[in-house]
Formats: sequence, C-alpha cells, structure tokens
Amino acid sequence: MPLSPTFGTENLSPFQVESRREIISLLKGLQNSNQLISMLINGGSEVFITSILEVDEQNDTVIIDSAPDNMANERIAQSDRVSFEGLLDKIGIQFAAGKITRVSFENRPALQFSIPGSLIRLQRREYYRINTPLSTPIKVSIPADIDGRIVVLHLTLVDISCGGIAILDEKKVLDCTVGKTYEHCHLDLPSTGPITVTLQIRNSQELVLLNGKTNRRIGCQFINLSNSVLSGVQRYIMKLERERNSRLNGIR
Repeated sequence: MPLSPTFGTENLSPFQVESRREIISLLKGLQNSNQLISMLINGGSEVFITSILEVDEQNDTVIIDSAPDNMANERIAQSDRVSFEGLLDKIGIQFAAGKITRVSFENRPALQFSIPGSLIRLQRREYYRINTPLSTPIKVSIPADIDGRIVVLHLTLVDISCGGIAILDEKKVLDCTVGKTYEHCHLDLPSTGPITVTLQIRNSQELVLLNGKTNRRIGCQFINLSNSVLSGVQRYIMKLERERNSRLNGIR
C-alpha cells in the first residue's frame, strides 16, 4: 500500500497521483529544473531544504542532497516518516518516504529513499484552502488609496491557499472591484515570518452575521509570487492542517 503523500491527505485525495510513470516524470521535473524542496521530519517540527540529485527508475530510488550536519542526517535516517513539498512550474508537489538511508553520490554525502507509490499534485486552480484560526487572528496590511491619500488597512485573514487569500473588511472601505491590484501588502505568518505580496481582487461577498451585523469577505489572488514565498505559504498551510488534525484526533 502506498504511503500517504503528506499530512491531511483525506482532503487532498482528488489530487493524488498513483501512476508510476507520472510520479517519475514529476520527480525528474523537480530534478531537471533544480527546484529546492522542503524535507520535514518529526511531524514538521524540523524542516530542511534539499533538492533531487537523481531519480533511478531501474533501482526504484530517489537520491537527494543531505542535510547540513551529521546529526541532522542521523535524525532524518532514524525517522519513520519524512514528508516533502516543492513547486514545479508553480504547481505544488507533495510526497512522503517511509525510510531514508545515508549514501554517497558523486563522492559527496546524500540521502536515498524508494520512489514513492503516490504523491499529491496541486493544480494551479485547485490549491488546497484552509481557514486560519480565529483565536489568534492574522492581519493583512494593504496600502490603499482612501479619499485621495494612502492608508494602510489592517484586515483580518480568513483563509489561505498557495493561490491566494480571503480577508474580512468589516468597515467596507477597501475598493473590491474585481481585477484591482494592491502591491506591497504584508502578511506575518506564524512560524514563517513576514512576507510581502501583490494581491488582486477576484471576488467579494456580503456576509450577514448572527448578531445582524454585516461584513465583507474579499477573495484575493497572489500575483507573481516567488518560489521561496510560495514554499513559506505552503509550509504554513501544512502547519495549520497538522494542528487541525491533532484537534480532531484529541492530540494535544
């Protein structure tokens, strides 16, 4: 039975790839484009940046760069499960390995594992979206022209995906015309840190709350994100998913 590609796969099952030929093609795509990928151990508490050095179809192995120090590589080798996430042409790729061994590749230290039996491929228009916690709301800072002067609005983040975000504009002051673009917006994501993004308005919706008050929910698309920022967003999404699953399973 293939190892589940990553955390929260019950929600990502529509994007699961099990064709060996396609899996190998995607892995070789990551290798040939020299893409950096994140390697997560201990439930994501440790993250290392690596890259694929070789995909050996005949020997059913993938070889990747080792971690920076010997102790880290030993922890990786002792892990029962290692998860990976990367980007190929801005499409999210996620997979997991059950056992990793330390090897030598072209006279340098490396790590090796079996070609995964399945992986997750998140298409551009199918990014997994998750709600952000209401208990510790995250603010999105958006510089906007209000009555002829630039004002930085601090709006609450509602949900996030690798493709964009949804925000709440309680005072309904942001111009939410579809297609309008806001540059130099800031998000401070826990465990990832502050990032600067360009947002484009895609939709808006008037919400009526239980107390009778109204709010405005605005959907925004990320524009021209760098791979490093996209990786940070993806790590934060996975962190939220792990926390959600822990709550559902009663794990503290």
